[in-house]
Amino acid sequence: MSQTLPTPAELIPALAAELTAHLATRGVTQPKFVGIRTGGVWVAQALLTEMGHDVATLGTLDVSFYRDDFTQNGLHPQVQPSALPFDIEGQHLVLIDDVLMSGRTIRAALNELFDYGRPASVTLVTLIELDARELPIRADVTALRLSLPADQRVKLRGPQPLSLELRQLGAVTD
Repeated sequence: MSQTLPTPAELIPALAAELTAHLATRGVTQPKFVGIRTGGVWVAQALLTEMGHDVATLGTLDVSFYRDDFTQNGLHPQVQPSALPFDIEGQHLVLIDDVLMSGRTIRAALNELFDYGRPASVTLVTLIELDARELPIRADVTALRLSLPADQRVKLRGPQPLSLELRQLGAVTD
């Protein structure tokens, strides 16, 4: 049985509306946005554009050195430095990732953020949340919640155009 996924272009407007409502409910008027490299940055750019925010102010995190599996997997060859063009101390942050699966990437991102300072709050936004958590981490705002068989994963492709694909574990893909 093949599952068809909506496109990111279909999901981003609803994600932007839900995030806007979430921030308004919490009284957050000047959030700072941080995308997790790579897919989270792509989602953040599309989300900020949809919300009418300046994409140039987007912070980026590369959590490679903060992963709890770093010693097992080693360093990914495309590691880039994190860049936060603003002070995070006391700020309301919106942390954005593409797919929340185990929760380990988000844990690593939070550890890295707190090395930069103590934010007032962190709102977690993901394009997709899978029912496969290993840590008690859940998105505050998500566009799509999925349950997949253990041998399937969802992958965001980008940056332009953004697309989602279902992958079978062990299958050869480019």
